[in-house]
Amino acid sequence: GAAPGRSGEATGRSWPRGPTRRVAKQVPEEILNNQELQEAVKVLPSNYNFEIPKTVWRIRQAQARKVALQMPEGLLMFACTIADIIERFTAAEAVVMGDVTYGACCVDDYTAKALGADFLVHYGHSCLIPIDATQGVKMLYVFVDIKIDTSHFLETLRFNFPAGASLALVSTVQFVSALQAASQELRSQYKVCVPQCKPLSPGEILGCTSPRLAQDTDAIVYLGDGRFHLESVMIANPGIPAYRYDPYSKVFSQEHYAHERMHRARQEAIRTAAGARTWGLILGTLGRQGSPGILQHLESRLRALGRPYVRVLLSEIFPSKLQLFPDVDAWVQVACPRLSIDWGEAFSKPLLTPYEAAVALQDIEWQRTYPMDFYASQSLGPWTVNHASRQPQRPGRPAQHALPRWHPPACTAVPQPRSRQRPAPSPGPVSGTGQREAPQQLARVLNGKGPERVW
Repeated sequence: GAAPGRSGEATGRSWPRGPTRRVAKQVPEEILNNQELQEAVKVLPSNYNFEIPKTVWRIRQAQARKVALQMPEGLLMFACTIADIIERFTAAEAVVMGDVTYGACCVDDYTAKALGADFLVHYGHSCLIPIDATQGVKMLYVFVDIKIDTSHFLETLRFNFPAGASLALVSTVQFVSALQAASQELRSQYKVCVPQCKPLSPGEILGCTSPRLAQDTDAIVYLGDGRFHLESVMIANPGIPAYRYDPYSKVFSQEHYAHERMHRARQEAIRTAAGARTWGLILGTLGRQGSPGILQHLESRLRALGRPYVRVLLSEIFPSKLQLFPDVDAWVQVACPRLSIDWGEAFSKPLLTPYEAAVALQDIEWQRTYPMDFYASQSLGPWTVNHASRQPQRPGRPAQHALPRWHPPACTAVPQPRSRQRPAPSPGPVSGTGQREAPQQLARVLNGKGPERVW
């Protein structure tokens, strides 16, 4: 993210404006104004903020000798250019980590250290793994904020929703800045909510973590490409219509999710697993995907119930791999909850999430709304990563041992209840083929598989 302002602003104190005073985290002027560095950065897309000056400064400041670069596949095309810039403007050697990176849970400080790196730059995801928790490797997160023209997005929403509608705006970390700017423009006409599911940024959602919204919210609007993250907030809010605006194609579509089918499939897997004798516990080893704390919790529950189990470490989980363990009757994977939700039916034995395992072991009842709280600070139980039972005890706060009474994470600017019905998108054909693009009318979604082509 951007460097903060002057130290002391938060406490109300003012510092002298002398040229010799520098904030600890502020990039020096000699780096910001370096003409050669500015020319080198021009090779990269101007609307992608790779924070090159900040990266160069942090590497110099750390006196790093080998820097590992980790990024999702969509950004790997820029990896060699960034590596060249780092080697040119710092004393460090740069190495690109090419293994698949699905999210911030895949931060691979272990591999970086094994490669001899003393500094890791992780691109494209938020700070799920604290920078002080990495294994002997200094850490820098670069969100890669992507600038987009929000005017078409704003016109599209105004074209499809009547004034006064209650809209919840969500996105991925790349578009959070654009989302915040758009929300300010919309507040004069709509009741806008930019929800926050801590520790995520306001408006940010993950494939496994999304906020619960007020039930009188008229629509969820997702700014981003693809459906993976959007499906997370749809699962967490099954009663609220969801829409997607793709900033690349500029297509606006209503999206659907087969909630009943998913619930039936997951409940059937739980029922089968409840009668299992031997359990398999999978700890994901793709970066930091696996949570040892959750694994230990599951082990303690199975021991208490006298259920035999086996631990298996896997970087990626495939049906053919698990078929090599015929003696295991049911699996619980501590890696990515969406693997079970999206692909559980592809496995011959039940493949449960930690939450589903808690239901199978009768630690909790099945929830009518499937919880998407895997990284949430306020979560349903100790089978989630950031549950209070695994957090450092703060002074004055009682220790949490029993399961908490779960509350939806707070949503900023929650609209007041109203009696009117949810508005329908405005009718009418898509028009406009001139230089200025017309607002995108709602694209019909067929069978929940994606938007119909809109011309």
